[in-house]
Amino acid sequence: MSYETIVVAEDGWVRTIRLNRPERRNAMTPQMQNELIAALDDAAASACRVVVLEGAGEAFCSGLDLSVLQKAKEKSAAEHREDAERVARLFRTLYELPKATIAAVHGAAVAGGTGLATICDFTLAVPGAKFGYTEARIGFVPALVSAYLVLQIGEKQARGLLLTGRLFDAAEAYRLGLVNEVVAAEDLGTRVRALAEVLAANSPESVRATKRLLAAQRKTWLDVAIELGMEANAGSRETADFYEGVTAFLEKRKPVWAGADGES
Repeated sequence: MSYETIVVAEDGWVRTIRLNRPERRNAMTPQMQNELIAALDDAAASACRVVVLEGAGEAFCSGLDLSVLQKAKEKSAAEHREDAERVARLFRTLYELPKATIAAVHGAAVAGGTGLATICDFTLAVPGAKFGYTEARIGFVPALVSAYLVLQIGEKQARGLLLTGRLFDAAEAYRLGLVNEVVAAEDLGTRVRALAEVLAANSPESVRATKRLLAAQRKTWLDVAIELGMEANAGSRETADFYEGVTAFLEKRKPVWAGADGES
């Protein structure tokens, strides 16, 4: 299958999926999301044993492309729901992939990019990598990534990251449990390959069964969390604060929120 926004390569048992919009810091568009879902589904059905996710250029993934968000006013409620469902499907497909997954983070992984990076089984990052659930800064809701974040680091820590929308470095991501290893930039590729070889040497059926078991243990909770997340994701795209936040970001100014109480 040919792709326009990602590049897929295979080396032995290891398949690499590279986000390939470096001129936009690998910001996600609906096309990229669909291509990622297709590439992950293809990897699931293939003989590969490990999937590595990485980004081209200076960033891993800067989140959803703001040019896409800017068009939100033109969409219907049904279209907003469709957008939310696509993001939910991407994250769930990555989370439940029956192959071991590694994210190689060499630069910024922001908003949905942080989600992609940390949902993988293993996340390796260089010291200069940046993470952040920055949606609140533009009047958006980090609705779908929040479910996975709570699973990984607990509600109290998750609230701190989601409500402040602050950026944090690889060292803090490691302390929080979102990153498995912090690796020198010049060693990232070598370390990712070494880990992939360890994982590929294990029983494919055992890896598949273990991941299926872990996903099943959280399935009931995650089903509810994702449904609520899709509703919040779609709903937030129709608020005055969202329109103001995106506009202010593009105009490089501070947003003026609707009302002193912050309600739209």
